Amino acid sequence: MTKPRHDPRWTLAACVLASSLSFVEGSVLNVALPAIRASYSAGAAQVQWVVNAYLLPLSALLLLGGALGDHYGRRLLLLIGTSLFAAASLACALAPSLNLLLAARALQGVGAALLLPNSLALLNAAFQGEKRGRAVGIWAAAGAASAAIAPLIGGWLVDNVGWPSIFYINLPLAAGAMLLAVLFVDESRDKAAARTDYPGAALATFGLLGATFGLTRWSSSASLDPVAIATIFGGLIMLALFLWFEARRGEAAMMPLSMFGDRCFSGLNLLTFLLYGAFGVAMLLIPYVLISAGGYSPVQAGLAMLPLPIVLTLASPPMGQLAARIGPRWLLVAGPLVVAGGMLLARRIGADTNYWTTVFPAMAVMAAGMALAVAPLTASVLGSVDEKHVGTASGFNSAVSRTGGLIATAMLGVVLSREGDALIAGFHLSLVGAAIAAIAASAAALFLVGNVKMKNG
Repeated sequence: MTKPRHDPRWTLAACVLASSLSFVEGSVLNVALPAIRASYSAGAAQVQWVVNAYLLPLSALLLLGGALGDHYGRRLLLLIGTSLFAAASLACALAPSLNLLLAARALQGVGAALLLPNSLALLNAAFQGEKRGRAVGIWAAAGAASAAIAPLIGGWLVDNVGWPSIFYINLPLAAGAMLLAVLFVDESRDKAAARTDYPGAALATFGLLGATFGLTRWSSSASLDPVAIATIFGGLIMLALFLWFEARRGEAAMMPLSMFGDRCFSGLNLLTFLLYGAFGVAMLLIPYVLISAGGYSPVQAGLAMLPLPIVLTLASPPMGQLAARIGPRWLLVAGPLVVAGGMLLARRIGADTNYWTTVFPAMAVMAAGMALAVAPLTASVLGSVDEKHVGTASGFNSAVSRTGGLIATAMLGVVLSREGDALIAGFHLSLVGAAIAAIAASAAALFLVGNVKMKNG
């Protein structure tokens, strides 16, 4: 193995800054959605697409982004993804119309799909053994910390400067990441990687686009019209063709279907889809309802979400260690059940809501449940497949988690289109549905996830 020319800690710093772009973007936007909607006089479907225009390319292209890095160089793809994300963020801030904002959000998603998998791959190449585990832990904790502070800064900016300013947060992060990568990060690639699966990526992207567009149109209008039916049906056909094409490619596929022969791996990804879909509902609707119906300012809504990243940052490492000692299965059963309990507690949120007696208990319980599940879930996914499939399994599981949020957001239009008491009623009903999905995630862990070999490093 070639000795790195630079201290790998520089690689860690560059990767933390680059990946923080995605973590920041995932948490800061929700406190700005009501202001964005008012600025453009947007409808419910358009508000959904402010979120989904980013999630769609990120979900569909994560695996391709990793494969491109294997072929052409991970540092190169990190630089391309980060620069694209920065340019798209500037375009978001300056967008004179909603359509241009949506186009720039989609470019942000493409940039994130390139930088995220390659930031982890660069860490994997720069560190070995226990140092690799610590580096990945720092990477994850830094992401949680950036997600914690972003809504507070974003809320202040929305209140005092205007919502376009939230996208300027990304520019110094991107500049720092690119400077460190150019000066101090060694290039790495996998010359033995299979040919890049462009047809598979295209089928997955257009399949998700069709299904998501149809669901968004259906939910925002509460009417399953011919256009919604056609796009949903067309998207499902594309996704079926994606599975057929991947089966024909075998081990050279972007997503080798042989991995799904393992019931545990399939169960973990079903759990991921259900849990992150349910959690996406809560994370989108709670700040939106607090601002639109609860009288909260964007800063107050950002503060209201603070228990989540704090608890995740503090509790995830010991939960990972506990999973290594006792096995992950029962933590994966318990975590989603606790999350479901937090969502049912959140049904007490309404107009004129007192934070400490209603919002805080719900957020704290949901945070505790996610802390129980997140670290064991990540370790279990890596432990459920052969070593040669670890990178693909990790990328696919990340894509599944974001697809869960994508589909959930696409189905919330009927709630986002309401105001006043009707908004609160739709919010409460959505939380019940999300809690049911979280309980189903727990059932997937109970019945499909057995003993998983935990990898230490």
